[in-house]
Amino acid sequence: MSVIMPSTTKSVYIKHFVDAGVPEEEDFEIVESQVDTSSLEDGQVVVQVLYMSVDPYLRPGMKSQGAPKDAGRRLIEGFVSGKVAASKNPKWTVGDFFGANLPFSTLQVISPDSKRMWKLTGLVSEETLSYGVGVLGMPGSTSYAGISGILRPNPDSDHKETIFISAASGAVGSIAGQIAKNVYSLNTIGSAGGVEKVDLLKKSFGYDHAIDYKSLPEGGEREAMVAELKKYAPEGIDMYFENVGGYHFSAAFDSLRAHGRIALCGTISNYNDVNPKFPEVNISSMIYTQQRIEGFLCFPYLAGQKGNFLKDMSAWIKEGKVSSIEETFYEGVEAWPKAFRSLFVGTHKNKGKVVVRI
Repeated sequence: MSVIMPSTTKSVYIKHFVDAGVPEEEDFEIVESQVDTSSLEDGQVVVQVLYMSVDPYLRPGMKSQGAPKDAGRRLIEGFVSGKVAASKNPKWTVGDFFGANLPFSTLQVISPDSKRMWKLTGLVSEETLSYGVGVLGMPGSTSYAGISGILRPNPDSDHKETIFISAASGAVGSIAGQIAKNVYSLNTIGSAGGVEKVDLLKKSFGYDHAIDYKSLPEGGEREAMVAELKKYAPEGIDMYFENVGGYHFSAAFDSLRAHGRIALCGTISNYNDVNPKFPEVNISSMIYTQQRIEGFLCFPYLAGQKGNFLKDMSAWIKEGKVSSIEETFYEGVEAWPKAFRSLFVGTHKNKGKVVVRI
């Protein structure tokens, strides 16, 4: 075991609940504190967090749900990757790379749990350790579970199946599109905002077709999106990977073929609303068309299958089936609030996975 002296850690806190709108940088604080790493108990390790994930799914947890506003101060927890700095755990050695779901603190003493912390040694290098919060972390496992497990492309279909993916240039959508096209040979349609991101979908992520949702007429987005989908899938779409909500969902449902499937991954368009509006669905029509809508969370779905995910995704990366891994880095833990805001304000800087590099 490597013994190190008490050290300073930096942690990301949200100061209070924020019910409406995008949280401001001032709603967060970076807190320095001391961590005693000099006397580990059996089974414990010291982990050095080198990358912190920045994800939209964290936003609903910042709302009060009726609790007093000031009761919301808390340490934010999410996906991280890094190295083991010291160990009294036989399963972990100093220098091991890991991915984990942990508090956003740069240095911490923990007792590793296989459900919350997994080994990346042998799968990543110093240069690709950020993959632990990206393609080999939550976004990758979400893409894997959504397509392979929920949507389940049909190899015996009498036609080439079509999938529509919203937020297609983001952390999940960029990987999901490559899995859909290069692993399952689907006809892929992606939606993104702006000419630059639409270009990225086709040139970097290999989408067959791309739709610029920002070009749709205000007030008529649903109908215009249906028309766009009909251009690329005249008979309708077979699958929809939902990341956005709103008119994206409505248009996808309107365009869904018989036996079509929708995987509900996220609805970022309403995360900042106090009273979000949800699209209406004609459930009666789903009976006769035998369609299916299913919500999912990646890690409960993949419980017991994490090894399969890491094995398959690593192989797809080596084989070039998942070859374009875009990352947008913000530097230093102090940048986490700015990076989080960027997910919602439509910045053109972000491409693929947004990551804070410590």
